[in-house]
Amino acid sequence: MTDQPRPDEGPEASQSSGHPPVPTCYRHPERETYIRCQRCDRTICPDCQRQAAVGFQCVECVREGARSTPTARTRFGGVVRGEGALVTKVLIGLNLVVFLLTVVLGRSVEQQLSLVGNRFFFADAVGESFGVAGGAYWRLLTSAFLHVEIWHLAINMFSLWVLGPPLERLLGRLRFAGLYLVAALAGSAVAYAFTSPLTPILGASGAVFGLFGATVMMARRMRADMSWFLGILLMNVVLNVVFRHFLSWQGHLGGFVAGLALGAVIAYAPRERRDLVQGLGFAGVLLASIALILWRTAQINAGLA
Repeated sequence: MTDQPRPDEGPEASQSSGHPPVPTCYRHPERETYIRCQRCDRTICPDCQRQAAVGFQCVECVREGARSTPTARTRFGGVVRGEGALVTKVLIGLNLVVFLLTVVLGRSVEQQLSLVGNRFFFADAVGESFGVAGGAYWRLLTSAFLHVEIWHLAINMFSLWVLGPPLERLLGRLRFAGLYLVAALAGSAVAYAFTSPLTPILGASGAVFGLFGATVMMARRMRADMSWFLGILLMNVVLNVVFRHFLSWQGHLGGFVAGLALGAVIAYAPRERRDLVQGLGFAGVLLASIALILWRTAQINAGLA
């Protein structure tokens, strides 16, 4: 009778008895497996398998391939990350969450997040609350995510949904998120500087108008037809009329000019120094907004002293 190894004797016993050793995963030697990496031919268990164009690859080969493959870039320097418009969806989600908070919690959310410049003002729902000049600088950005009317929210989010995905594909997620947030801050800075410090201002229109400005520059650079978003622009003009008590043309103008400037820097930056030029353009608009905010804060505080 042929001598057979007992189950508890393992692969060594099989080898000593003349049978080939049982293949095991190179990372987990206690696991039996018969799948091999298509690149390095090592045996890999299910936890170490990564789907490849043909068969499977091991973890190390996948990492090595990712390092050796050039990163795919958009026309304007952004990293290609698929067609999901993730940043656009996140921005819309944040606006919806803040709107739901205003519905559930009432006026206190509006009074704490809206753009009010005065050093302090009396809010009946929350007591004495500070404006931007009193140190509440978060209002410059939180106001861009705040809406108190459903139609106000709907028009801004529809505009963002139309303008956002094409720009996000062209710019990449990082540049698109930077464009939206810097345009929102620039719009708030201009509204803060040139609107009564007692007037509450809210809404994403400054950021949306920033996307309009950037779209104009992108379309000009690519010599594309710009007529498709005229209807969206008209709706936003109507929005200014309907909600004129909570919106300011100054904020819209500030966001639009910031979008034009950022769009020009992104679209026309020379390829060999593209990241540097674009970074300096974003920094320039950001610093100009901060300078305007500091100037207005000093002006308001001097008047109240």
